Parts: sequence; structure tokens; C-alpha cells
Amino acid sequence: MELNNLKKNNKKKIRVGRGIGSGRGKTSSRGHKGQKSRSGVAIKSFEGGQMPLYRRLPKRGFKTLNKKDTAILNLSKIQYFYEKNKHDLKTNLNLESLKSKKLINKNFSKLKILGSGELKIKLDISANFASKQAQEKVKKAGGSINILKK
Repeated sequence: MELNNLKKNNKKKIRVGRGIGSGRGKTSSRGHKGQKSRSGVAIKSFEGGQMPLYRRLPKRGFKTLNKKDTAILNLSKIQYFYEKNKHDLKTNLNLESLKSKKLINKNFSKLKILGSGELKIKLDISANFASKQAQEKVKKAGGSINILKK
């Protein structure tokens, strides 16, 4: 391929207001007078005095984009719960039991178990998610993790 035959991709920009012969002279395609012919004018969402659409529609709430509806529990926290409240907690742990004992907020709809810390008691845990490290540590302590499917 020769240099002279290369496809041109640097087309000239039309320079408005450069005389009658350019075809874009005098008013530079802006028409005559008026607000839109002036410089520095931006009329966004203006509807000629009519109530704009964004003001006609009712205001509604919003939904959080990064809604946190998953309760995250580390094994160290579970161990702490059991040491603190030995008589209250049973050997099976799930979202409902944690909510009823008010150990986690009632607004959470899922439960995730993470493997930070050590677990010294045998537990049967039902959760939506669990890390590999958490699963290994629970099995090592003699318990089991049941992953719930939805």
C-alpha cells in the first residue's frame, strides 16, 4: 500500500462565519436574532413555557443500587456468640434463629459465612453463601455447612 493511496480520516472541519462564498457565512446557520442565535445559550428541557416533563411527573423514591441485604458472619463472631450465650443458642444455626435472638438485623434476607477466626464447637449451619475456608474450618470442628439454593 502506497502512502498516497491511504484513506483519509482527517476531514476538514466546517468553519462557519467565514464569508459568503463558504455557504456558512453571515449568520452561520443560526437564523436571525433571537435567543438561539446568541452565543453561550443552552436551553435544556425548555418547552416554551409549558410545564416541563420532569416537573409534570410525580416524585417517587429511589432504590439503592448497592443494597446490602446479605448478613456477613465470620467464624470468630459465631464463636463469640456461643461463648457469650451458651444456654440460648442451639447447635443448628440459620438466618431465622439469628434474627429471633436479635444477633443480626431483621432486614437481612441472606446469610454469608466467612472463615476469619477459629470455631471450637460442632455446628450445623444453614447459609446462602460460605467461603471455602469457612467450610473447611466448620468441617474440621465436626460440624457441617448447608448451602441453600434459591
